[in-house]
Amino acid sequence: MAEDKEETKSRHSYATNEPGTAIHQEDAGAEKGLPSEAISAGSQNLHRRLGGKEIQLLAIGGAIGTSLFVQMGATLPKGGPAGLFLGFVIYGTVMLCVNQCFAEMITYLPIASPFVRLSGFWVDDALSFAMGWNYFFVMGRVNSVPMCLNGLAVRYFGTSEFYLSSFKVFLMLGLICYTFVTMVGGNPHRDAYGFRYWKNPGSFVEHLVPGDTGRFLGLISCLIQASFTMVGPEFISMAAAEAENPRRLMGRAYRSFTWRLMIFFLGGALCVGIVIPYNDQILLNYIEGDSAASSTGAASPYVISMVKFGIHGLPDLVNVLILTSVLSAGNNVVYSAARTLHGMAMDGKAPAILAKCNRMGVPYYAVALSLAFGLLSLLQLSKSSSNVLDWLVGIVTASYLLNYIGTIITYLHFYASLKAQGVDRNTLPYKGVLQPYASWYALVGTSLITLVLGYDVFIHGHWDTTKFFTSYTMVGLFPIAFVGWKLVFRTKYVKPGTADLQLGSTKRDIDLYESLYEKPKRGRVSEYLNSFFE
Repeated sequence: MAEDKEETKSRHSYATNEPGTAIHQEDAGAEKGLPSEAISAGSQNLHRRLGGKEIQLLAIGGAIGTSLFVQMGATLPKGGPAGLFLGFVIYGTVMLCVNQCFAEMITYLPIASPFVRLSGFWVDDALSFAMGWNYFFVMGRVNSVPMCLNGLAVRYFGTSEFYLSSFKVFLMLGLICYTFVTMVGGNPHRDAYGFRYWKNPGSFVEHLVPGDTGRFLGLISCLIQASFTMVGPEFISMAAAEAENPRRLMGRAYRSFTWRLMIFFLGGALCVGIVIPYNDQILLNYIEGDSAASSTGAASPYVISMVKFGIHGLPDLVNVLILTSVLSAGNNVVYSAARTLHGMAMDGKAPAILAKCNRMGVPYYAVALSLAFGLLSLLQLSKSSSNVLDWLVGIVTASYLLNYIGTIITYLHFYASLKAQGVDRNTLPYKGVLQPYASWYALVGTSLITLVLGYDVFIHGHWDTTKFFTSYTMVGLFPIAFVGWKLVFRTKYVKPGTADLQLGSTKRDIDLYESLYEKPKRGRVSEYLNSFFE
């Protein structure tokens, strides 16, 4: 009982590590060079063992999944190649601003489950409750491949994710190269097709209704797809409490999000509209769910292109690499879900047992529950792939956007408190540009997309009850969770400018940890790889 009280803080307390808890006794022998009070500062029983390469690839592992290789193609017939690319560009500007909100706060206080818990400390405890469970459930829905690698010590988990994520990086870069080579004539047909499909059948699609209104609705559909595909800052954030040198490594990871967005997301949207036309029959058969193309890999626009060129072997390789992408995403999703549960348990918003960690710093009960919850996604196997993906786009996108909205609101409170308390933003580990205007732009952008997620059901003749509920269920449940927690526990709203930016002694503990931090000795290969990321 005494151990449980030490490990689990009240939901209104600050998450600081006190001398004498189990984590300090375990870590003291592992890192003799640091005082026990500083070893896991801000990490709440987790171990700071993730290096630069693990954090960078962890971010990629969660952000890049089958959506980039498959689901993006399902949106092509709705918006056309230009509509798809433009939708990703527009939403990309929103995500750049969202990323800045995450980066500035979390490099300042790299604690466990940071964006979820900081919302409770700096805005309202009820917001933290709603965001935490919303994020856990969305991770469970996304995860159709539960991964047991999460039971390993975080150092080995990070290494496994580094190599799994490397495959999808090579895959995406390879597909971009494939697009360029084939479009200039490097294909079995010696056909330099270039941007042919942007002219015939065309750049935009009249979606649902004719004329310019239809083309605009096609663009909206592509924006919604972009908001499902373009994610990443939240996955970076979940590593905050386990980063070796948190402020430096997390800052590098957030800064690298910009080039990942440009190369992978925008590059992918451009390539999909080049390799096949939006009226490709194989693609349309997949969307209709009446073809053998309904299998995940065969529905990829890249695989369709390779098959049409009569290229042998390469489609199979791409399918295998897409499978590794699924495994990596599942690995990362379980990690994020477990850390979210662990953080909520520390604050009393989830059962206390989920805060327990073993001697390797793994929240094993939280991992087990996350794995079990992921099995529920197997229930969707009775439906066609296209239907499942449509449902996931609605439910998951709403959850992502709601948490982005909560994070942006938290950032605005953080910004106001910095200004009111005389903290110079130039002294922050990461300083975002054009703030607070960038955060207001992100807030408006994410809010508008949340409202139009199921826009098509309101168009005459297109009502779909399932589509309505998959698009707006989370939009309804989120405020219910917020109001319910607030009424039951009578939580107080933290007025802008009045937040405790130190979180008790948490910031001081992290400052001490970083001042005493010494770069760990690594093998030659590991040191070489880390040199690119630290």
